[in-house]
Amino acid sequence: MRGITVRSRSVVGNLGAALQTIVDGNISIYTELCEKAGEEAFELMLRHAAAMGANGVVAMRYDANEMAQGVTEVLAYGTAVQVEAST
Repeated sequence: MRGITVRSRSVVGNLGAALQTIVDGNISIYTELCEKAGEEAFELMLRHAAAMGANGVVAMRYDANEMAQGVTEVLAYGTAVQVEAST
């Protein structure tokens, strides 16, 4: 199973991030972008798993790649499974 999203940083976001690097170590604008991209990829992965009849995902991982300057792909992937309660 996989869920993939591609995100880009806006000009305004880049400007805000540049200002944050001057004053603070944490660049919260990029942190929020990463959080949103990861959540979106995770949700897409869960939807794909459910569409296949799975009710769980094991061995889940994230991967990210820069596809072009300012454009990042985030991939969430794992193995779709059907989990049953033991008696």
